[in-house]
Amino acid sequence: MNNVRNEYPRPQFVREEWVNLNGEWNFSFDDNKKGLTEKWYDSFPKEKKILVPFAFQTEKSGINDPSFHDVVWYHREFDVPDNWEDKKLLLHFGAVDYRAWVYVNGEMVTFHEGGNTPFQANITHAVKEGSNELVVRVEDPSEDETIPRGKQYWHEKPESIFYTRTTGIWQTVWMEAVENTHIDSIRWTPQIDRGDIELEAEFAGDIDEDVELQVTIQFEGQTIISDRATVFENYTKRSFNLRNRFTDRSNIHHSGWYWTPETPNLFDVELKSIKGGRETDNVTSYFGMRKVSIDHGEFRLNNKPYYQKLVLDQGYFPGALLTAPTDDDLKQDIVLAKEMGFNGARKHQKVEDPRYLYWADKLGFLVWGEMANAAEYSEDAVRRISAEWGEAVKRDYSHPSIVAWVPLNESWGISRVAHETQQQHHSLGMYYLTKSLDTTRPVLSNEGWEHTISDICGVHNYRSADIMADYFKDIESATGMTAADRPVYAEGFSYRGEPVMVTEYGGIAYEIGEKGWGYSSVSTSEDLVEEYRRQTEALQQSPILQGYCYTQLTDVEQEINGLLTYDRKPKCELEKIKKINDQK
Repeated sequence: MNNVRNEYPRPQFVREEWVNLNGEWNFSFDDNKKGLTEKWYDSFPKEKKILVPFAFQTEKSGINDPSFHDVVWYHREFDVPDNWEDKKLLLHFGAVDYRAWVYVNGEMVTFHEGGNTPFQANITHAVKEGSNELVVRVEDPSEDETIPRGKQYWHEKPESIFYTRTTGIWQTVWMEAVENTHIDSIRWTPQIDRGDIELEAEFAGDIDEDVELQVTIQFEGQTIISDRATVFENYTKRSFNLRNRFTDRSNIHHSGWYWTPETPNLFDVELKSIKGGRETDNVTSYFGMRKVSIDHGEFRLNNKPYYQKLVLDQGYFPGALLTAPTDDDLKQDIVLAKEMGFNGARKHQKVEDPRYLYWADKLGFLVWGEMANAAEYSEDAVRRISAEWGEAVKRDYSHPSIVAWVPLNESWGISRVAHETQQQHHSLGMYYLTKSLDTTRPVLSNEGWEHTISDICGVHNYRSADIMADYFKDIESATGMTAADRPVYAEGFSYRGEPVMVTEYGGIAYEIGEKGWGYSSVSTSEDLVEEYRRQTEALQQSPILQGYCYTQLTDVEQEINGLLTYDRKPKCELEKIKKINDQK
């Protein structure tokens, strides 16, 4: 049954003992919204079968119905392993789009709003011996344009830049058992100027003078930190100096220990909670020593200027939409991008699966973390996106691969931000909210145009090579241009010396089989490479740009402007794209 997405879904906070609940579930549409009245959480109708974690709109789910169904229900039975007796049982959901009510044996155990972020429930009190029933009710209002949904279209058929919707469970569901006193969460902050790594740990359960935290840090198999300290409160913070702890300095000097795309060095960690001399929790994790900074208007990685060569990645998969069919599919997208000479990706309008970020950390690949935006503005939309974005930043904070945050894109959900004070306040609010949660990364207030205050000036431009060369010949031209008839800065705001990057360009359509559209088009593989060369070289030769992001990695449904087809087949020789990217 559980033969789908079997890898542990939370790679920076791993426990060995867990139960994967992916696989075949019972499933029912509730178009007449009668499930609550008829108490489906007690007596489920079991009309269909669905393969979790794939949305019902996908072929992989076994249902493949893209029509509107705003309320759906899931059901499955599960047993609690015998050796989990006397432990707390935690039920986890990687992501459920959009609102979820979770029931165990007829009792509601949690509610969550937000289609991109994880949540959990302590279900200890609700389970019983033998077989247990798990039911999930989901609402995904198709016509509400103030819900943060990213590229999911609010009309039935995909068109233009919008794609088929995802409703319900779309990331892994799993259970694990913990003792009363256990590690609830951790956060890593590298301080490379001091050579320190900072650990923040949150504990759950009873904390008294008998509770200790054991931390073991290894690099390339060599233990460099072994620390044990008493924990007096549910929150504790420790700092470990790594620079002076290496025993084999010649080896470290040779291989380096900073994290970069070229040298993705990672430190392995084991954390144990100990109470009264007995181990009550064991978690493995990892971190990378890297620093992102803006210094004198220059983007820097580990205190050195770093030119970003990014590719726009929508994170959609044929037959599966937002859910990668396998863990290897996530890895391969990074492998293929690196084969083309890209050193990172802007994950566009999607809070990506943590397994993707794990592979970016491990393989060495920069990631711009981006929120899925709403289409329209309202006060309720502000509440929704602020809450969910805070959850996304918390989830992904410790990944060394993430080097920038993008809470808003192209004035989506703030269409009047150029002139309207209220929407400008929202843009500023998202900027400062992000900075209040993470002081270590640059933040873009409104990626693409109509910036308020941003740490990077990201500009979108789908013009020809000649026009772009003229636009980006100097700062004045770059920041004074308009894209899609929108200025680079909103009224009352202006350039403040931040790095300038072209964060969308290209979009060259080359049709192989499926018909579709792009921002421009070519008819042969050779023409695709040539046009990529002309546009990219125009940006590389700019004296003021500090990077670019090409649209895009793959085709997606009707959008055929990828360097790869939707099923990840190259449209040209990847080495030729790499040769062009390697010129800078």
